[in-house]
Parts: sequence; structure tokens; C-alpha cells
Amino acid sequence: MNGERFSTLRNLVPVVSRETFESLESFEAHFRKWSSAINLSSPATLPHLWERHILDSAQLFSLAPDARKWLDIGSGGGFPGVVLAILLKERVGSSIDLVESNGKKAAFLRTAIAQAGAPGQVHARRIEAMWDNVQAPDIITARALASLPELLSLAEPWLKEGATALFQKGREYRREIEESRDAWDYDLIEHSSAIGEGSVILQISNLRRIGQNSRTGQNATASNA
Repeated sequence: MNGERFSTLRNLVPVVSRETFESLESFEAHFRKWSSAINLSSPATLPHLWERHILDSAQLFSLAPDARKWLDIGSGGGFPGVVLAILLKERVGSSIDLVESNGKKAAFLRTAIAQAGAPGQVHARRIEAMWDNVQAPDIITARALASLPELLSLAEPWLKEGATALFQKGREYRREIEESRDAWDYDLIEHSSAIGEGSVILQISNLRRIGQNSRTGQNATASNA
């Protein structure tokens, strides 16, 4: 079984080492141990934890092969943040910031990062409180956090500074894209998920707010009309 798992992971992340694979399996066991105590996920998902959560998170890694600085918002139980932190051990000089306001979940994330010896830092604060405390990353990620319009609002300061988003979305993603276009303009690449049928990874860059200046809510100046 482990050989099959390793092969599947390497199909998604060809550079992954056996050591990193073992770290991911250790994280899986760590997640199961904590899950019942602090409700990290629905019990119904636990039998499929490796496929639906760990592999689903890992697929992001190869979409940004040159990225060194990552940011995961609303990290929850560590998907994709902790998985990416473990994979980033393969890239010298890389790191990821994980933002999670729930104190118990943040404590879990810290233990998971420490156990894996992964290059990650956990911030137990609201996302908005980190706008001025985390410099714009190369990549910003979010999974099962909020609708796309809300995600764009939460990530706007970093995206405006040149970050690229990789947002994982389910079957209703086209509706969310249409709703977001009322307030936002941006460059979009849709990547089909290698794990979830009908799911996608939305690669978003060059975010521009339509009709208003970013973060101020003021009308755009006449020179921009």
C-alpha cells in the first residue's frame, strides 16, 4: 500500500523524496489523533483522508515550481498549509505562513509543523489583521474557506502587491466566478483538479477592483475613468 501511495504522490509531485512522503504519512496519523479531540474534520472524511485532503493539497505544489514564499489563509486542519509546508522542505530557502484564527486549530497546526520539521509559521489571528504583518508572498492559497468574492477581498492587499492565488474550488466554481466579476477584474487560469472530479484550482493574478480603490471603498478618480 505504501508503495502505491508513494507512486501516486510522485505522479503529482515528481520531485518528492521518500523522506518527505514519510513526513506526510506522519502528518496523516497526527491529524487522525487530534481530529476527534478538536473536530478538525467530519468523521466521514477520515477514511479518505489521504486521497481527498493530502493529495488534493499536494497537487498545488507543482503549479508553482519556482515559488519560495507561500501564504495559506484560513488554514483550519492544515489543508493545504501543512501539506505544502512539508513539501517545501524540498525547496531550499522556502517557507509558508499559515493564518488560522481558531486557537485550538492554530495549536494543532504548530504541533504538526514542529513534528514535521517543516518551514512554516502559524499566526493565530484573523486574516485582516495580517495584511500589514505578512509581506506579499509568491503564492497565496485557500481551501474550503469562503466564496470567491470573499476570498478576493481577504487576499486583495497581497494580490495587489503581485502575489498569485491558487484557490481550490468545487463544482459551483463557475457561479462564483460570475459573481466575483461584478466587483473584480483579474487574470484567470483554470486548472482541473487531479483529485476531485469537477473541482478546479483557480490561478488568479493582477487583481483589480472595479470602480473603487482597493481597501478604501472610495470611488475611482476621474483619471481612471
